[in-house]
Amino acid sequence: MIKSLLIANRGEIAIRIARTARRMGVIVYAVRTKKEPDALYLTAADVVLDFPDTELSVSEFLDINALVKLAVDNGVEAIHPGYGFLSENADFASACKKSGVIFIGPPAEVIDAMGDKIKARAYAMNSGVNVPGGSKSPIEKVDDAKVLAEKIGYPVIIKATAGGGGRGMRIVSTPEDMQLMFSQATSEALNAFGNSSVYIEKYIENPKHIEVQIVADNHGSVIHLGERECSVQRKHQKLLEEAPSPALDGRLRKKMTSAAVALAKSIKYKSLGTVEFLLDKNGEYYFMEMNTRLQVEHPVTEMITGLDLVEFQILIASGAKLPVKQSEVEFKGWSIECRINAEDVQSGFVPSMGIIRGIRLPQGNNIRIDTGVRPGSEITPFFDSMVAKLIVHGNSRAEVIEKTMKALRQFHVKGVKTTIPFCKAVLSNPLFRSGYFDTSFVETAMDSPVHREPQEEFLAALLSVYAQTHNTTPITSDEVQIDPWVLKKRIRNL
Repeated sequence: MIKSLLIANRGEIAIRIARTARRMGVIVYAVRTKKEPDALYLTAADVVLDFPDTELSVSEFLDINALVKLAVDNGVEAIHPGYGFLSENADFASACKKSGVIFIGPPAEVIDAMGDKIKARAYAMNSGVNVPGGSKSPIEKVDDAKVLAEKIGYPVIIKATAGGGGRGMRIVSTPEDMQLMFSQATSEALNAFGNSSVYIEKYIENPKHIEVQIVADNHGSVIHLGERECSVQRKHQKLLEEAPSPALDGRLRKKMTSAAVALAKSIKYKSLGTVEFLLDKNGEYYFMEMNTRLQVEHPVTEMITGLDLVEFQILIASGAKLPVKQSEVEFKGWSIECRINAEDVQSGFVPSMGIIRGIRLPQGNNIRIDTGVRPGSEITPFFDSMVAKLIVHGNSRAEVIEKTMKALRQFHVKGVKTTIPFCKAVLSNPLFRSGYFDTSFVETAMDSPVHREPQEEFLAALLSVYAQTHNTTPITSDEVQIDPWVLKKRIRNL
């Protein structure tokens, strides 16, 4: 059993990993950076290590040599990469192995195979999983891109071979658009991944985005933990997830989960992984990619299965067999995760920088909050703008939607703008509630990106008038989205 691990990450995911590791008796090491010397995640560790002074042009959590050296110099057995940063970097996994440090994730060769989207498509086809028509090798010239696009038919999508998260990706609807889109995709891929290589696929218009969670040990066992619905997106970035998916019946669920397990077995996968699919309007599904790491949205799977996915990662990295069989996995109820980011929704989701002056979190037996901030924490341009993840469980989809709405009304952040009003708007939207939405939902089905509570404008106006006539502090823009915590305090003064 692993006795110590270094978390090569920060924020809420570092706290979440530390919570499970410490429960398992593992000594947890965290990395302190000069950009966040008093960050909340540092309090979750047993030992805090200062990142060495270096002339970095990138994030400290992207410095492979420094992170591995920290582990080796301090006698740490393993490194957990979390998500983002180096979590899907084959060179990082290799460097850990060469230095005698356990990488908590799949082997480097598997990360490399699934990280190269061309290779991943080939593996999917070989395991019998449908893939959209497209490239069998990288496309280097725009003229070659035009020839292939004409062959498979417009619209097509250009994707970075080393990419993910929507970067290095462009949709091309006509031949006239190809030159510009190809140039933009290759440039963005180079800037984001240090690799300008791209490939082309037939674009599946307005699909569902469904992902299947798989777990594989070092002894040949592979199981799935159901699917997640990830179709609420903006510019290919997920904003709200749920498990299970309202789009799948028992027959389709069995086909898609079986396909995910078959792919994992074909590549001799080990550790936790997610196979992502596009589901079209005819019920046909296509392999999209495989993420070889812990997902941001993993808590919804934990809520409906009662299983700890980080515990699985640590056990597998320690050489243990999976503690459950497929027949022992039980799915109970429904779960929704809202990503609460410090963003100004009405200004195009731009990051909202600043100090968090106050935060009030909803509470309840069916509510889970994963957060890496507290009052006084600063949202900076150095790292992502996530404030927290709100995860709610219910017996049914209708029930969990209402519970999540109630929790959002009790969730208040002062000092920065957040996506709470957006999450409310999604959950109150009739199309979302019907379950028949797809990845075009945010752009085509939402009249407004924010939700306003009943009589909200009247109450805001009343408080503003009172503030002006009584020479008190005027109501601020972040209080216009009325929250009971704010409202009760302000009305008591009327």
